[in-house]
Amino acid sequence: MDIMKKVPVREQEPAVRARNFEEVCLGYDKEEAMAEASRCLSCKNAKCIEGCPVSINIPGFIAELKEGNVEGAYEVLSRSTALPAVCGRVCPQESQCEGKCIRGIKGEPVSIGKLERFTADAAREAGITPKGADSNNGKKVAIIGSGPAGLTCAGELAKLGYEVKIFEALHEAGGVLTYGIPEFRLPKEKVVRKEIENVKALGVRIETDCVVGKSVTIDDLLTKEGFDAVFVGSGAGLPRFMGIPGEQANGVFSANEYLTRSNLMKAFRPDSRTPIMVGKKTVVVGGGNVAMDAARTALRLGSEVTIVYRRSEAELPARAEEVHHAKEEGIRFDLLTNPVEIHENEEGWVTGITCIRMELGEPDASGRRRPVEIPGSEFTIEADTVIMALGTSPNPLIASTTGGLDTDRHGCIMAKEENGETTKQAVYAGGDAVTGAATVILAMGAGKSAARGIHEFLSGKA
Repeated sequence: MDIMKKVPVREQEPAVRARNFEEVCLGYDKEEAMAEASRCLSCKNAKCIEGCPVSINIPGFIAELKEGNVEGAYEVLSRSTALPAVCGRVCPQESQCEGKCIRGIKGEPVSIGKLERFTADAAREAGITPKGADSNNGKKVAIIGSGPAGLTCAGELAKLGYEVKIFEALHEAGGVLTYGIPEFRLPKEKVVRKEIENVKALGVRIETDCVVGKSVTIDDLLTKEGFDAVFVGSGAGLPRFMGIPGEQANGVFSANEYLTRSNLMKAFRPDSRTPIMVGKKTVVVGGGNVAMDAARTALRLGSEVTIVYRRSEAELPARAEEVHHAKEEGIRFDLLTNPVEIHENEEGWVTGITCIRMELGEPDASGRRRPVEIPGSEFTIEADTVIMALGTSPNPLIASTTGGLDTDRHGCIMAKEENGETTKQAVYAGGDAVTGAATVILAMGAGKSAARGIHEFLSGKA
């Protein structure tokens, strides 16, 4: 074993996985996990913890794994995270914990994410669950949304003895974990549902099919329903479009709708009663993780897929692993390209998309070089399906039905980063509802910070 290199992880072959919805990465077995764990230097001043938004004691759980103690490793993990099997699969470890790993200075960093995934999966298979509070403190907290922010906040508060109830608008809990991330990256039955069951095992109740702002308001929860505080973790489900000609044609989707049909409504199954567009040629506009998810889903449904992105590969915001997997599976990347018009036939169905070539100019406010159009470089890509993966914004329903809850110009709820406190007393918020579309782990970090803020408020420490 070369201690400077990661223990390789097994994956489905690209040609095989491109035609199924089974999980791409097969993960470590116990022997492989222990071998990878042995590469950890057990740093006393662990930089990897600094890179983790939920501050997992990474050397602590890995030390248990070195000895083959799965239960001990899971116990360490569950002190900091309610969703370890999720985090181990979808977190951008390369830019967070693994990005700060000391082992990575001269060699490859420890595969922290794969070890977290192994620990959570092995604990699940062994029937090991997290431990809840010994007693109830008599105070009630309502959580709006059962995505990563809501589940994390709920789990943290339940462990502190609060009576916690989650209100979920859809018919199934999980938020973006259920409707946004494809099965081949995050299995729903084996992983998401089990993680939710673990949160419920802490004493958290979940009510589905409840749209806060219509079924009940935040003010109702605080006055009529007797909750002492409310956390808003409703995510960002309002899709953005470009505003170009032809965007209303049949065959144009937001990535949000496309992935929700496939993931939540199981439209990828042959026996599903939910229709989904299976085009012969699909163009996905965008370069983030959601664009990769939509493109790889369309590919598995049988389409020829092209990703169009206005910057170069160096600026792609998607995880390098997701881009690599997409390329392996045969998805075409047309970079430094931006759509200007979508074409349709007499029946209103998409027939193609005209794009213009771009070049990179000076850096913009994001720090990335600004794409500039090259005059006269227009060209058309034949397509019958176009998926817009350009980000999302929070739904305005909650803010519009809650007096005193301020939002910014993007419709995001204004909340303090350190504790989730909003402009309305006893109401806290975090995750995509505050930041706009971001990562699962950042939403979890916000949920954890808000739980701390709520606890300080309700225990008189704020």
